[in-house]
Amino acid sequence: MILLKSVSKWFGSQAAVDEIGFEAKKGEIIGFLGPNGAGKTTTMRLILGLLRPTSGKILVFNEDPLHKRLNVLANIGYLPENNPLYGEMKVWEYLQFISDVKNLKNPTDITDLAVQLDIEEVLEKKIEELSRGFKQRVGLAAALLGDPDLLILDEPTSGLDPIEQDKIKDLIKKISKNKTVIFSTHILSEVEDIASRLIIIDRGSIVYDGKKPKGRGGVEKLFKKSVKK
Repeated sequence: MILLKSVSKWFGSQAAVDEIGFEAKKGEIIGFLGPNGAGKTTTMRLILGLLRPTSGKILVFNEDPLHKRLNVLANIGYLPENNPLYGEMKVWEYLQFISDVKNLKNPTDITDLAVQLDIEEVLEKKIEELSRGFKQRVGLAAALLGDPDLLILDEPTSGLDPIEQDKIKDLIKKISKNKTVIFSTHILSEVEDIASRLIIIDRGSIVYDGKKPKGRGGVEKLFKKSVKK
């Protein structure tokens, strides 16, 4: 579903990612870990075709995300780190707008997702009036419109309180069936709770790619061992 081979992205003399490579298959939930500035967001944007790699090869659904961008994006749900929303819109208006942008024809998608993500009670509210937790759920609903096979979630629980974090984690587990999910996070316990596979990136290079360690605290120990101080 996703293939990266020897991918690098340089900004001037600085390598944001340097010769990275991995393959993601259907049904995997990949926790993408790394310190600030490690290259997580850059990698996600390369997969989406939002950035052009300096070198290397990227295939998503066996197509180049740069040259076949519309084909690729049509089957990807993306939740950016800052979750840009139109605050003046009501929730249902925003989701209808995203549905129109995606050229979706099924009007029941919004209703079904509202039930699935438990946002029925806020459909008539303006987005700017919502808590951060509800805003994240609205962003997830927008990403899920059209039932994409691939979900890319950049810090989906950033800034949420523990209760809201648990709600979003439960939602990700619920919606991830029969999909490939790549999510970045700074919260190591989320990887233990959700991920089936762990990729750690540090200073632009992948330093671990494999199964998550068993046992509570295993991810934290591996992370500290893998990342340079």
